[in-house]
Parts: sequence; structure tokens; C-alpha cells
Amino acid sequence: MVSSKIKVVNRCSWSGENSLMIKYHDEEWGVPVYDDRKLFEFLVLESAQAGLSWQTILNKRENYRKAFSGFDVKKIARYGSQDIKRLILDSGIVRNRLKIASVIQNTKMFLNIQKEFGSFNKYIWKFIDGKIINNKIKSQKDIPVASNESRNMSKDLLKRGFKFIGPTICYAFMQAVGMVNDHEIKCFRYNVVIGIPKIKS
Repeated sequence: MVSSKIKVVNRCSWSGENSLMIKYHDEEWGVPVYDDRKLFEFLVLESAQAGLSWQTILNKRENYRKAFSGFDVKKIARYGSQDIKRLILDSGIVRNRLKIASVIQNTKMFLNIQKEFGSFNKYIWKFIDGKIINNKIKSQKDIPVASNESRNMSKDLLKRGFKFIGPTICYAFMQAVGMVNDHEIKCFRYNVVIGIPKIKS
């Protein structure tokens, strides 16, 4: 008789049972991102999350892409008062005037950084000297809400004119774009992420 053993996949406890959260955990979270448009997308989404759950934002992610021109920074930088009115009426996103206005403001600052450094990628990865931080998390309670790096990042971004970009948001951003590997060491993605080749900026 053939034994039919069910293979148990160990994941970070926060991924839960929601299919969208699991897909995000398994395919994106912690994977290094070096593309400027993708980096901007995560800046927008992490800022939008303030005071809300990440699942809420994931549920609205496609709506955000449609509402904000596919996260094309040059297009968003040209948004005016009519666009703000349109976005406030869009039930597919978080309809917070300050958060919406901050996206447009941050886009302009993002373009300034691209001009100064050649790319946002070159600028943002310098906060960890291009070296991914592996925290060897044992359980969810061990995951920090901020770090010295995220505090330095927040301080510099705020100085450059960014809004809704505190140390906690910066740390969540760092986790999302793979600057920090905060997968639990028992999670099957922990070693996968470690093995992903680094791309020189």
C-alpha cells in the first residue's frame, strides 16, 4: 500500500489563510526589488496602510494601480485638483485626502531623487549599503517595527519633502522590497530569499 503523506509547507505565521496574503507572502514579500516603478508602488501602498491592515491594502492593490496611472511617477506628478477630487471619490482605494495628496507630493520628491542619484534604486539601497539584512526571525513577535536604518531612511525622506513616511512605514517598505529578510527561519521562503542573487545598482 502506497503511503500518501501530505506535505506541510511552513510559512510565516502572519500569512494566515487568505489566498491573496499567501500568494503575496510566497511570491513577493522579502524579494529584493531594484525597479524604480515597483519601489514607488510599495512606497505608496505602505503609506496607505498606516492605521489599516496589510490585507485591506492588498485587496485594493489593483484599484491603486488603475487609480494612480500604473504608478507612473511622471504622470502622477502632473496630477492636479481634479485628480484629487477623482481619487477621493474612488471607493477602490483608501479615500483619505492627506494620504492621496501625499502620493502626488511624494512623486515629485521621488523624481528629484532620480535626477540627483540616477535612480531611486541607487538612493534607497544605500541605507543598508546594498547588503540585505537577515534578521533570523524565530516567531512573529520577534519582528521589529522599526530599525536604525528605517529611522535614518525616514529622516532623510522627510527632509527631502516626503509625507506619510515615518520609521515604521519605512521598515515595512524595507521588508516588502527585500532590503530586510524577516521571514521566520522555519518558513520555506527564508532560505529561498537568501539565495536570490543580488543585482548591482
